[in-house]
Amino acid sequence: MSYGGPAGLPHVDAKTPPVLTLARPVTRREVPGWCDDVRSLLRTTGARVVVCDVGGLGPPGLGAVELLARLELAARRAGGRIRLRDPDPALLALLDLVGLRFQVEGQAEQGEPALGVEEEVEPCDPAV
Repeated sequence: MSYGGPAGLPHVDAKTPPVLTLARPVTRREVPGWCDDVRSLLRTTGARVVVCDVGGLGPPGLGAVELLARLELAARRAGGRIRLRDPDPALLALLDLVGLRFQVEGQAEQGEPALGVEEEVEPCDPAV
């Protein structure tokens, strides 16, 4: 007797990463608490990534850069990473200026093509 398995699509348990919402500017005294929150989310959910919604973080400045750098360090020490959601373009420019690179939600990872982008092929190009 053999068992063919259940009919239909297989069950997939897709994990959505936990989200940490930074809805207002954060003071220097609050940073250790946010780092504890990142470590706790990684530990309790088993996720490898915590999404940090930085849309409400306030005007970009060195305080925001320090916060994100410390959150990333806390996440890496816990075996994970952070991903930014809804960052201000000025914040991304400031992070780039100080040499910090973060994965941004909706961006293709390095080495991967962007979603929805198709390579244009010229009629005279040889098939690969």
